Amino acid sequence: MRNAPRIGIIGVLLFTLTVQAAPSVYPTGTTIYDPDRAWNGYTVFRTNNPPGDVLIDMNGREIRRLTDTASQPAQILPGGDIIGASIRRQPHQEFVALVQWDWEGNEVWRFDRTEQVRTEDGNTVWAARQHHDWQREGSPAGYYAPGNAPLLTGGRTLILAHKNVTVPAISDRRLEDDYILEVSWEGEVLWEWLASDHVDEFGFSEQARDAIHCCVEWNEARQSADWLHINSMSYVGANRWYDQGDTRFHPENIIISARNANIIAIIARSGEIVWRMGPDYRESKALAELGQISAQHHAHIIPEGLPGAGNMMVFDNGGTSGYGASSPGAPEGINTVTRYYSRVVEVNPVTYEKIWEYSVPGNSNFLFFSRNVSSAQRLPNGNTLITEGADGRLFEVTSENEIVWEYVLPYFSTGAYPVPGTYRAYRVPYDWIPQLPQPEERRVVPPVLSEFHIEPQE
Repeated sequence: MRNAPRIGIIGVLLFTLTVQAAPSVYPTGTTIYDPDRAWNGYTVFRTNNPPGDVLIDMNGREIRRLTDTASQPAQILPGGDIIGASIRRQPHQEFVALVQWDWEGNEVWRFDRTEQVRTEDGNTVWAARQHHDWQREGSPAGYYAPGNAPLLTGGRTLILAHKNVTVPAISDRRLEDDYILEVSWEGEVLWEWLASDHVDEFGFSEQARDAIHCCVEWNEARQSADWLHINSMSYVGANRWYDQGDTRFHPENIIISARNANIIAIIARSGEIVWRMGPDYRESKALAELGQISAQHHAHIIPEGLPGAGNMMVFDNGGTSGYGASSPGAPEGINTVTRYYSRVVEVNPVTYEKIWEYSVPGNSNFLFFSRNVSSAQRLPNGNTLITEGADGRLFEVTSENEIVWEYVLPYFSTGAYPVPGTYRAYRVPYDWIPQLPQPEERRVVPPVLSEFHIEPQE
């Protein structure tokens, strides 16, 4: 890690509910903004209450809201089109369709033909069963990079989906397995991959396999066990490793993150897993020095055209995850790794050397913790946009870990403990949305916390 980060106002005020009590009153919207040092553009993310995909400017003004989407995640394309999931299939963590809408809200493209499923109301429908991620040809990691743009019409779409299977070698319980398919613009399946076919390639120990077989967590409502929980998937994209002859990093290969198993892996088009980090980061000295990554999200290769291109970046959540030997804290060998703080790490994927890290050091490390969801996007100026999703906090840091923009969602869940969570945010340049005039950018300087008081009413 380079210099210790400057903690923003929300970093001090907003703690994760599962660690300790959170304050009941704190500011929302843009709380820090340095227009000269931030990479300025529009930011898109999902809100649950009210539901929709929201586009904001740097000062936190809501510019547009699309309510037809169920997200996970939503992406803005050049020209203002948006792609997102549509119609959540309850109680499953998946969606009926992946849809592209133009700026006027007209449907441009749809995929909903993975398989036929029963809905909550008992009807049988065709569904994509999409969950957590997708990518459109032209944009390998799913976010903006100079020289890389997702295709608006035509081209392939990579989709992360579910299939239910029973594989006695893994577990006697029915699995909610992760299924990756690549489809043409016309919806023809061009390539497919099923995780359970490759269980022997994931690097599980004998104790981990035993724990999965006997005790993988069962979801009664879904009647299945989500054994891997792959939560991100993208093309590797053009990179210097492949140019130097390392075929593991072929641009058409696919990098995945399996949250429940603490695994990041690259899949070749043959289906073989050709590169892997985890599940046990004691496998080599280099991985041990990097440290255990657990419950992670949004593992990807930084695209060409951006600082750090070719390195792997991941939001290392912490929390609980992993399979292995039983212990007093994990008597069934499930959730064997526990850590109550998060970090974002950038790694040389060949040597496993840590290139950069964002975290909060020392006894204050709990100030940066999202036990689920979350992401990190490298920006063209070298900054990184971080989604601390469980708390609904988005912030941009420099390579020296200074916060130059921070935004806290003002959209709260309902219930006894309302929180403003979101899954993943993306930043796009202003000129990707020519329908909108470039907004005015106004500096936001946070108050001195020790002097920040709410005056009593008269």
